[in-house]
Amino acid sequence: MKFKVAIATLFAIGALVISPSLARAQEGEPVVVDEVIAQVDDGIVTLLQLKREMKERVDTLKQNGMSEQQANAEVEKHKPELIATLINEQLLLQKGKELELTQRVEDEVNKRMLAVAKENSIKSMDQLCQAMKQAGLDCEDTRRTMRIEIMKQAVMESEVDSKLFYGFSMVELHQYFDAHKDKFLRPESVELSEIFLGLAGKPETDVKAHADELVKQVRGGADFCTLAAAYSERPAANGQKPCKVGLFRVPDLRPDIAGAIKNVKTGSISDPLKTDEGYQILRVDVRTAGANTPTFNENDVRGAMTEERSGKAREDYLQGLRNEAYLKIADNYKDAVEPLLKIVPPAAATKKPPKQDKGKGKILGIFPKP
Repeated sequence: MKFKVAIATLFAIGALVISPSLARAQEGEPVVVDEVIAQVDDGIVTLLQLKREMKERVDTLKQNGMSEQQANAEVEKHKPELIATLINEQLLLQKGKELELTQRVEDEVNKRMLAVAKENSIKSMDQLCQAMKQAGLDCEDTRRTMRIEIMKQAVMESEVDSKLFYGFSMVELHQYFDAHKDKFLRPESVELSEIFLGLAGKPETDVKAHADELVKQVRGGADFCTLAAAYSERPAANGQKPCKVGLFRVPDLRPDIAGAIKNVKTGSISDPLKTDEGYQILRVDVRTAGANTPTFNENDVRGAMTEERSGKAREDYLQGLRNEAYLKIADNYKDAVEPLLKIVPPAAATKKPPKQDKGKGKILGIFPKP
């Protein structure tokens, strides 16, 4: 279960899984695909994708206490919204390829997979995939899901968030600061180091005893980072020492961590802190007092303004993609899904279907009959 939790942290639980490769045909012959729900420019949304998404939602609701019958009924009610979500996903994936983000996304997938391997003391990607298989997870499906989620986020960050962040004038920044000074009070901050001992595959009593022994050694004069290098099971951030965690605003810390270090003086360590994954020993390296006077910092104000406005800006961006796309929805779903897309004519109405690549056999979209 610990291994599955580690994988689950890589991407959102409700992530969408792209359909498997289409059945191959002889060169020049048509390729018949799974039932097509919607054509989205040169991509498609299939019934198989929809069924997978619905199953994930049903499984989540069942885990939250619903019966299978209740969960199926609830998800069925939201089928049009799920189809609209899959259409949005296709638009973002195609935009990511257009922006040449594919390699960047693949690099990030590899980075996250390697982080999971390191955290679980696995030495290669092949060994990681084998361990995932033993845990009931499919390595390629996991990578595919991660790839989709990271691509969607990369497009939004590149096309929306970044443009928002750098688009505000200095006049706008100061006006926002003057109207929201309570947001820019400087809170107390701390720099933390840690030793982390995982529970995976080990009796909790043994892990707790080891944590207590390490605390005893540090308080007796042993070097914290030396012990972290020898025993900590959490990979360090890029370029940091094995013990270093980073700088945090105290209000942003998890409540259990904030409580554990509340009375810890600079240079001292906490008692072992039990978490779902293991035990943490935290050292407060630097503690900086907060200030009650608001301080103007350009990046902080840009960040606050971006966070406040990105939700609407992202939806507006998606609406623009939908308006400009060629969308054809199967008759069985058209009446329920089209209103959700809020497409503004005549852009979509006048756009022609994407041209077929004569060198690659046609794709026959098998739309369900009404």
